[in-house]
Amino acid sequence: MKLFQTIAALALAVALTTTTCAAQESRYSAFRAHNADMMAVQPSWMGPLIQSDSRLSQSVRISVANFNQPGAQVLSYGNNHGVTLITERRLQFEFDPPAFFRNHSAALKDGFGNAAVQVKYRIASGNAEHGNYAVTAILAHDFAPRAYQNDLLSSVYGPRIAAGKAFGRFNVQTTLGGFLPTAKVTEQGRAIEWNLTGQVHPNDKLWLDVENNAAFIKGSSFDGKTQNFMTPAAFYMLKRRDWGPTHSVAVLGAGMQIATSSFHFYNHNLITEVRVLF
Repeated sequence: MKLFQTIAALALAVALTTTTCAAQESRYSAFRAHNADMMAVQPSWMGPLIQSDSRLSQSVRISVANFNQPGAQVLSYGNNHGVTLITERRLQFEFDPPAFFRNHSAALKDGFGNAAVQVKYRIASGNAEHGNYAVTAILAHDFAPRAYQNDLLSSVYGPRIAAGKAFGRFNVQTTLGGFLPTAKVTEQGRAIEWNLTGQVHPNDKLWLDVENNAAFIKGSSFDGKTQNFMTPAAFYMLKRRDWGPTHSVAVLGAGMQIATSSFHFYNHNLITEVRVLF
């Protein structure tokens, strides 16, 4: 009798374990399928290095920036990027942990920047068979800064509209938005930010693009000034030979922000990053 009870208990445990694993695998597969689902309703271009992508995607982004600013050579470990998750067919949530800034200067202290979150809402889009375009509303929020911060004096909101259109292996992407501090506006000012990217996709693994990044400042001691950068960049996708839409891929990216305006807060910003889309 005891042997029968033991066998029955073991069988029940195995059944429960199998059911639990199957349920977990099912949830995990559904979670992993988010990017594949988006392929059916969105274009297939690469997200730019600087500006926001008008598509929804699910990824981890590891980025390092190395730039010059007056009196310092600054390294940003994290570069204000993090994890993006597709939470619903039209919604994407992003969390960017604080970047660590290494200033290489006796006058500036090293330390962490601010955490940020971002929400995207896909307004309309179509894949290559249905217009090859995307239009998305974005709201970003940088939290109040810590002791050593990347030049922010308060929390900041960043509303944007992002759009893009592909023409075969070429696409154009753009964003228009604002830099809206929640406090100390007199010291920080506000800004209108506009980005434009032209991108070409010569083969199934390589993307080349050039971005124009502009900020038009209103208020503060920099009232009326414009900061503008040109950013050439390249991306290379690493994927398994038998890759399918539900498989993860890694993307290696690099580019340099080069100031084209006489006024700029920094220059020669070399950005290297790894993206894992899952």
